[in-house]
Amino acid sequence: MCPTTSTDPVAEHGWTAVPVNADAIFEGKPYIHKPQPVLVKDLPFPSDSDPIVKQVQDYAKENLPGPTYNHSMRVFYWSTVILRQQFPSHAPSLSPSTLALTALLHDIGTAPENMNATRLSFEFQGGFIALNLLQQTLGASQAQAEAVAEAIIRHQDLGTEGTITLLGQIIQLATVYDNMSLRPYLIHETTKVDVIKAFPRNGWSGCFSRTIREENRLKPWAHTTHLGSEVFPNGVGENAFMAEYD
Repeated sequence: MCPTTSTDPVAEHGWTAVPVNADAIFEGKPYIHKPQPVLVKDLPFPSDSDPIVKQVQDYAKENLPGPTYNHSMRVFYWSTVILRQQFPSHAPSLSPSTLALTALLHDIGTAPENMNATRLSFEFQGGFIALNLLQQTLGASQAQAEAVAEAIIRHQDLGTEGTITLLGQIIQLATVYDNMSLRPYLIHETTKVDVIKAFPRNGWSGCFSRTIREENRLKPWAHTTHLGSEVFPNGVGENAFMAEYD
């Protein structure tokens, strides 16, 4: 994994502004740079080198259902590959720990006890949980904790106008790849198979589709509805590109 050498919090925690419209980044092409195969063993997870990541990984294992935890881990590997292969100029500076923390916590708001504890949309609830956990409980820097929270709050904020943080865009690309197989050629087939083998989907498409529908039932104002009350859950549940692995 590329080491983090930057002392600039903007570069280190992915605060660089990029278009929220991924089409503007990829200019109508399936990728910027042709994806190359990479295996899980070649992308060490930063829990061994960062105690905050280890504590958050333990927290995620304890608080997320198994399929959601596996999804979160897959998102780390998808986002790491996307960062390194599609945004190589940013890869040496963006902290692997910040990427890992965001991946681990991006769906924490969907945990049943969290979803039922608030009227907030799950992304906002998740962002606040992450901010408090990282900054107040675990002592992460303000720049890191807020970067994670911002990316979580906006990880379903797909659109065509405005900007988003680089971290948020990478997490968006990784989550929509895993959930709906948008931009299916962004990840090499060898990488796709190896990551899913390490962190099986275990019926993830149906699982997350049901979660979306449940939030929309409980909270008909939920932010998720901007993606389409039926279009989004149907797209997740009918993810043909990942069907053989579900």
